[in-house]
Amino acid sequence: MLRAVSIRKKFGTLEVLHDVSLDIAAGEVVSIVGSSGAGKSTLLQIVGTLDQPDAGEVWLYDKKINDMTAKQLAAFRNKHIGFVFQFHHLLPEFSALENVCIPAWIAGRSRGESEKKAGELLELLQLKDRVHHKPSELSGGEQQRVAVARALINQPDIVLADEPTGNLDSIHAKQLHELFLELRDKMGQTFLIVTHNESLAAMSDRVLHMKDGRMWQHQ
Repeated sequence: MLRAVSIRKKFGTLEVLHDVSLDIAAGEVVSIVGSSGAGKSTLLQIVGTLDQPDAGEVWLYDKKINDMTAKQLAAFRNKHIGFVFQFHHLLPEFSALENVCIPAWIAGRSRGESEKKAGELLELLQLKDRVHHKPSELSGGEQQRVAVARALINQPDIVLADEPTGNLDSIHAKQLHELFLELRDKMGQTFLIVTHNESLAAMSDRVLHMKDGRMWQHQ
């Protein structure tokens, strides 16, 4: 479903990605592990269309996505790709429900339709009683689940998660990875997760290892 072919990326003279290829099937939960500086987040930014490779191609189904204009990419990204980051980037003045609705509003969906879908997702993620709470009134684990609901609102083909458990304690981190697997089972959702936590990565369907800008082991 998602393919990255021979991706190369330099920052100045530093080559961060050396001829990296990746193939993710629909309905898979795949983790990329590696130490800091291995190139994991750079690869995720490129397959998520937030950055451009110096060489190589990125495909989602039969669409080559690194040939699009910036405007086309923004619309494509909002419709087809969901993001969950280490810092959940919730807007502090908005409620949980409103935060989840934002990508749907950007896509032009009505307020009523957006809020109905957001409410369903928050209920699915066990946040039914927190929909009108602001981020400051939520725990770290609850805030991250709101961020997951926001990533799912437009029913993306794939959710990209960059160190999503980095700010969570071990119990909430494990719960979040279990949630990804549950969403895969219930919704057929595909996830690509970047993490340095080997034990959490091992819960995934497949683990890819990166070192010094290369994929070096595949299991």
